[in-house]
Amino acid sequence: MTGLAGWENFYVIAGSSAGALIGLQFVVMTLIASRPLVRGQGEAGAAFATPTIVHFCAVLLLAGIETAPWGEMGAVSVFWGALGVSGMAYEIIVARRMRAQTLYAPVFEDWLFHVLLPFAAYAALAASAFGARSSAGWPPFLVAAAAMLLLFVGIHNAWDAVTYHLWVRKHERPVERPPSASTTG
Repeated sequence: MTGLAGWENFYVIAGSSAGALIGLQFVVMTLIASRPLVRGQGEAGAAFATPTIVHFCAVLLLAGIETAPWGEMGAVSVFWGALGVSGMAYEIIVARRMRAQTLYAPVFEDWLFHVLLPFAAYAALAASAFGARSSAGWPPFLVAAAAMLLLFVGIHNAWDAVTYHLWVRKHERPVERPPSASTTG
């Protein structure tokens, strides 16, 4: 297919990066899980940590879609549109979760990197689906820009979460856990 010819290396790199970052997120979450609990941690995780994995998975999915041997651009554009619309709907859910959680008061940077920029990336994917119907050459570039934006947003958000746990949560008081039934003493 001529519309995606030459993009294989880009998506191999982007997809490999997303896959590696997903793995690193699992390692980080495992390390953070050993820390004492704080009230509201689950809601904050759903608002701030889960979307990072979703964005990395979206890039990984795009890489798989883009490197598959499609016969025509129309089939690929359906996936672009579906991922774009799904991502925009998910960002509305993320915004609601950010407002509902009580562990942390989001600032402008949080709204920018957790809602606005990802929403723009997913909107670009949806727009590229409509543009693919024409003979214009810009849709693959818009998809690539959306993938890179999601990758960089995910990196920013992962770093932000790690630094939050290192420099803010480290000094918070843990929630008292009741003694387990197996503990004697």
